[in-house]
Amino acid sequence: MRNEWICGEYLTSRRTELLDALALHAQITVISLVVAALVSVPLALVARRWRWLESVVLGASTIIYTVPSLALFSLLLPFTGLSPTTVIVGLVLYSLTILVRALVTGLAAVPDQVVEAAQGMGYGPTRLLWQVRFPLALPSIMAGVRVAAVSTVALTTVGAVVGYGGLGDLIYAGLRSLFKPQVLTASVLCVVLALVVDLLLLGIQRLATPWRRGRPA
Repeated sequence: MRNEWICGEYLTSRRTELLDALALHAQITVISLVVAALVSVPLALVARRWRWLESVVLGASTIIYTVPSLALFSLLLPFTGLSPTTVIVGLVLYSLTILVRALVTGLAAVPDQVVEAAQGMGYGPTRLLWQVRFPLALPSIMAGVRVAAVSTVALTTVGAVVGYGGLGDLIYAGLRSLFKPQVLTASVLCVVLALVVDLLLLGIQRLATPWRRGRPA
């Protein structure tokens, strides 16, 4: 096998290895985003309900985001060990900064007139939240989800330090051995995965907000 950046033989002989790494990368990304979304919603609602907690929640998540990924994964090792959990927990913590801020900003941008009109029509707090506030805040929320998704795809590669980085494992192994086709192929697949995830989320956003079709995403 030739050690050149573009090598067709590498693609055919290592196809299974590449697909396994891609599948692991996508799995870690999806799990991290789902868990982050489930955690960020109650945090954002708490921040909106008690305004004095908003700066605390946003400040704490921002501080976590400033911690370098290598350092964060190392801090988690005593608790989660060398496992995918280490990578997932780290990615969830990073995503919270983006998702919580997007949720808080989106909910805060809902016009008061719309809320008052819904209350006048008999909407209770729960119905008001899910049928009025969230739909109107959805564009801002989805923009945050897209940023968090692309960021998660990129940061997953750093999980190679604990042996669970998906495509990052191949990138780091290729760099150590100076194996050019492996480094390039895994890097390109990582970029393609980020683009595919972003386009899927953009499609979901367009389907969920039909009143905004024709406007810039």
